[in-house]
Amino acid sequence: MTTALPRQTRTRPELPTAADTAPRVDSLTGMRFLAAFAVFVHHFTGLSAQGGVAHAPLLFPYSTLGANGVGFFFVLSGFLLTWGHRPGTLARLFYWRRFGRIWPAHLVATLPCIWVFYLWAGVPTDAFSFVASLLLVQTWFPGVVPMFPGNGVAWTLSVEAFFYLLFPFAIRGALRLRTRTLALLAAAGLVAMWLLKWWTATHLSPFATEWIMRNPVSRLPEFGVGMVCALALRRGHRFRIGPAAVLACLAAYAVLYFHRTAWFGPYIADQLAWTLRPFAALFSVLFIVAYVQRELTGHRGWLCSRPMVLLGLWSYAFYLLHQTLNRLILDTWGRPQPGNSAVFTLLGVAVTVVVLSWALFTYVEEPARKWCARRTPRRWSQKSASAEAS
Repeated sequence: MTTALPRQTRTRPELPTAADTAPRVDSLTGMRFLAAFAVFVHHFTGLSAQGGVAHAPLLFPYSTLGANGVGFFFVLSGFLLTWGHRPGTLARLFYWRRFGRIWPAHLVATLPCIWVFYLWAGVPTDAFSFVASLLLVQTWFPGVVPMFPGNGVAWTLSVEAFFYLLFPFAIRGALRLRTRTLALLAAAGLVAMWLLKWWTATHLSPFATEWIMRNPVSRLPEFGVGMVCALALRRGHRFRIGPAAVLACLAAYAVLYFHRTAWFGPYIADQLAWTLRPFAALFSVLFIVAYVQRELTGHRGWLCSRPMVLLGLWSYAFYLLHQTLNRLILDTWGRPQPGNSAVFTLLGVAVTVVVLSWALFTYVEEPARKWCARRTPRRWSQKSASAEAS
C-alpha cells in the first residue's frame, strides 16, 4: 500500500477506483486501539456491580457498550480488506498472509491462559474445546467448555477466520455488482441481524440465543457493510457526514438504549435491545467512512498521530492479552467494593497491558508476519503479480 497523504496537503484528490491501489489511512489504525480499549473497559467494569475486575459507577452502565467493540472490528475488517484488495490476488496467498498475521500471536497469547484460567483458577474445560479454540473453530460448536474456551476472547478470531475463508470469493462477486445493489444487500443483512435476534430471543433459550448470535454466519452482515462502504468510496461515492455527527447520533442512541425500560413499554424496550448490534455496525461504518473521507482530503487529526498509530499496531496483541491479565488480577487480589477510584486502577492495568502488547507485537506478531512473508512460495507471488497487472 502507498504511504499516507502528507500533512500539508489540503486539496481534494479523487478517491481511488476499484482497480487502483488505495492509499493507507492512518486514522483506521488508531481506531483499532479505541475498539480494543472499549472491549477492555467493558470486561474490566463488568455487567454489574458484582462483575468484572472493579466496578466504577462513573463508567457504568455505558461501559457495557464496549462489548460492541468486537462488532466494530468485524466492520473494520471488512472495510480494510476491501480497501486494500488487489484484483487477481490468489486466494491461497491471501490465506497465507492472514495466517501469518493472526495465528502465531494467538498461539503465544493462549499459553498464559493455560496457567491463569485452567491451572490456577481451575476453570473446567476439555481437550476438544481447547483444541477447537487453538484452531479457531470454537464458535461452531455450542457444547464447548467453557462457553469461551482457550483464550476466551479468541472467539472473535473464529468469526474472523470464517470471513477470511469467504473473502476471496465474496470480493469477486461484489466487484461485479452495482453499488446500489450492494447497499441494498448490506441493509438487508443488518435487518436480518435484527430479525434473527428477535426470533431467537422469543423462541429459544438465552444460551441458544447467545450461541447463534456469536456464530460466524450471523456476524457476516457486519463484515458485509464494511466491504460495501469500502467499495463505494473506491468507486468515487461521497457521504456527507462528519465524525462529530456520528458521535452525536451514537450518544443519543446510547441514552435511549440505557433508559429504554424506564421510558418505553416492554415491546419498544425489547426492540431497542434487539437492534443494538445492527445499530452498532451502522455507527461503526459511518465513523470509519467519516474519518477516511476526512483524511483523504488532507485533514490528519489525533487518530493519525504517532502514539495512536503505534497503539493501533499493538491493538491486536492488547485484545489478546487483556482478559488474561484481568483474570490474574481478580484471582490474586479479589474484587474490591464498587467505587470511582476503580477508574485509576483501570488506567494502570491498561498501561500494563499496553507494555505487554508492545512485547507481543515486537517479538512475536511482527516477526511471524515477516517470517511468513519471506517464505511465501514464489510462484504464488508471481501469479498474483501477473494477474494484478493484467
